[in-house]
Amino acid sequence: MPLKIAVQMDHISTVSIVGDTSFALALEAQRRGHALYHYTPDRLSLMNGKVFARIEEMTVRDEKGNHFSLGEPVRTDLSEMDVILLRQDPPFDMNYITTTHILERIHPKTLVVNDPAWVRNSPEKIFVTEFADLMPETLITKDPQEVAAFRKEFGDIIVKPLYGNGGAGIFHLHEADRNLASLLEMFSQLFREPFIVQRYLKEVRSGDKRIILIDGEPVGAVNRVPAESESRSNMHVGGRAEKADLTKREREICAAIGPSLKERGFILVGIDVIGDYMTEINVTSPTGIREIQRFGGADITALFWDAVEEKRR
Repeated sequence: MPLKIAVQMDHISTVSIVGDTSFALALEAQRRGHALYHYTPDRLSLMNGKVFARIEEMTVRDEKGNHFSLGEPVRTDLSEMDVILLRQDPPFDMNYITTTHILERIHPKTLVVNDPAWVRNSPEKIFVTEFADLMPETLITKDPQEVAAFRKEFGDIIVKPLYGNGGAGIFHLHEADRNLASLLEMFSQLFREPFIVQRYLKEVRSGDKRIILIDGEPVGAVNRVPAESESRSNMHVGGRAEKADLTKREREICAAIGPSLKERGFILVGIDVIGDYMTEINVTSPTGIREIQRFGGADITALFWDAVEEKRR
């Protein structure tokens, strides 16, 4: 049966279709005959216990510069939808958290993917700490003395915002770097939350692997190699994508976290692995599926919609 699917996302006009996962999911949903609708988070409303948004019918095309058409906005009770894709990008701030509270009012009668309550309760850089044996040494704090002691113990470190995304605000500090105190002062002024400090993994020079899991099972991976002048491997700062298979260790990591992902209703998840260590579990708007398919990997969009359609049944 065709489904009515609303995608809550940053405006579709802003996406780069070459690597955008939300766009790829929309393409496959349309190919299957499902009805697509689009709205941005600022159009979401809650009144008298009902959840509304001004949504637009959406058609997508895999044509750069001509990748979408939208109908006129229509105020719609979102409980009339079969599925809502929660796909706007972080920052994972109070605005983002508020949208999860609102969408929770209609889930699971309307299937929200990923489950909004568990998205809210599983911040990506905190959720991963539930699997400490799979991670590099990690500290979450605002205490400069704790950070200084951590660096003294482990040498080179990575310092980054706890709720950042896309590689923004990530710093690699060498053991003798004299900028640590100044950086922590700046972070304290910019962020009310603690920040995250990790032991630097030199294996990142060989790549930061994104692994995609559907309903708790690994289905593909892509390696992202940082540019020579960068510590970050994100594509938009010069990272290079390359074909990747899963190692034995990576399969062990996926097997260890898979039951927790299924239990929390996470249908689409992306994890980041450097060397033998997992550094993040991305449950908000994971990306990477177009790159995986481009290198001959699985059609993850098809696997995703198979899982969603099964849950709707």
